[in-house]
Amino acid sequence: MYLTFALLFGSAKAAEPEFWYQKVWCEGNNGKVEERLNDGRRVDCVTDSHAIEMDFANKWPEAIGQSLDYAMLTKKQAGIVLILKKSSDQAHWDRLQQVVDHYQLPVTTWKLGP
Repeated sequence: MYLTFALLFGSAKAAEPEFWYQKVWCEGNNGKVEERLNDGRRVDCVTDSHAIEMDFANKWPEAIGQSLDYAMLTKKQAGIVLILKKSSDQAHWDRLQQVVDHYQLPVTTWKLGP
C-alpha cells in the first residue's frame, strides 16, 4: 500500500514537459504536433484553421511573436495555448489578454490549467 501511495503522490508532483501538453492538447483538437516549416522551425500545433504556439504562462510575451510569425508562414490564424500550472499563473493569462485586446491582435487564445 505504501508503494502505491508513493507512486501516486510522486506522479502528482512531477512536472510535465511542454511537449506533453502540446501532444495532449493538439491531438485532442485534431491538430498536428510539431509541424516542420520550410526553414526547419517547428510549429507546436497546427490545426485546420490555426498555427498555435504553446508556452508556459511566464513566456506569454514570446508566445505572441511566435504565434504571429507562424500564422504568417502557414497562412493560418495565430493561436496561443498558455499553460497555467498554478493559480498564480492567472496573472500571466490576464496580461496576455490585456495585450491582445489593447492592440486588437488577431490571435486566438486558450488557457490550459487551473
